[in-house]
Amino acid sequence: GDPEVLIGSADLMPRNLDRRVEVLAPVKDRALRDRLAAILDTYLADNLKSREMLTDGSYVRVVPSGDEPEISSQGVFLGQ
Repeated sequence: GDPEVLIGSADLMPRNLDRRVEVLAPVKDRALRDRLAAILDTYLADNLKSREMLTDGSYVRVVPSGDEPEISSQGVFLGQ
């Protein structure tokens, strides 16, 4: 079936998760769910300016491999 997509205003800071109630709302419109999925996919595909967190909490830069094209999520969104 269709995945459930929820929106809310909280970031993942402890102050927002531990000391107050955050409300999430379902995104029922299929076009909006698809758009949100496309935005997330673009950010996850970024291999130009993104970093990956390692198990020790440090970060390494993501580098395109071989013939993989360079993807800048900022560039994609600025070009729209």
